[in-house]
Amino acid sequence: MGTPPIPIAYQSGTSLAVPDWLNKGDNAWQMISATLVGLQSVPGLVILYGSIVKKKWAVNSAFMALYAFAAVVICWVTWAYKMSFGHKLLPFWGKAGPALGQKFLLKWAALPATTQYNSNGGLEMAMAQPYYPMATMVWFQCVFAAITLILLAGSLLGRMNFKAWMMFVPLWLTFSYTVGAFSLWGGGFLFHWGVMDYSGGYVIHLSSGIGGFTAAYWVTSLSLSLSLSIYIYIYEDIN
Repeated sequence: MGTPPIPIAYQSGTSLAVPDWLNKGDNAWQMISATLVGLQSVPGLVILYGSIVKKKWAVNSAFMALYAFAAVVICWVTWAYKMSFGHKLLPFWGKAGPALGQKFLLKWAALPATTQYNSNGGLEMAMAQPYYPMATMVWFQCVFAAITLILLAGSLLGRMNFKAWMMFVPLWLTFSYTVGAFSLWGGGFLFHWGVMDYSGGYVIHLSSGIGGFTAAYWVTSLSLSLSLSIYIYIYEDIN
């Protein structure tokens, strides 16, 4: 399958050091957008979470947000990016793999699973290829994955132990976020059904809201049941 033609407007003003497919304006705006989203997380939500809870929970709450951002960055480039935007493994999941290395990061950004074929097997829609390098795509999508986990953390402030949160972040990223991201954005079944999610309403806000509500429910229920069990044990022991 051939690559889509480069628009004439995108070919002007380039040099031998700049690939024909690279548009400096697109790349700059994509990086600015990623930076603004990242600043919402760190220091934005780190400061917010540390300031809206009781003093005894302030440091723990702030570090939940800070850890989530740092952990997502590591998990994202190690395996989660390709699970969200790589080649198709299942209708709702991409094949895991590292998004590292100069050769990978400097090539033309592409979403391989977005190619759409019609019922006759002919090409209906070519693979999505924005006019900037893969490094920009990886980082742009990384900050959205990170802020999703940080939004979810807002439901667990003062409820979850920090060690439990350290395990929760990579697990939820791997088994929940990547499913939604690939299904809707990366070329999964919802993408090919025509479901549109321009600003993360499903992948980010809906998933973090449902995930936070569910996690808060189970963590609170577990805490209450443990407290009740301890109370009954002490009561029976005394009597």
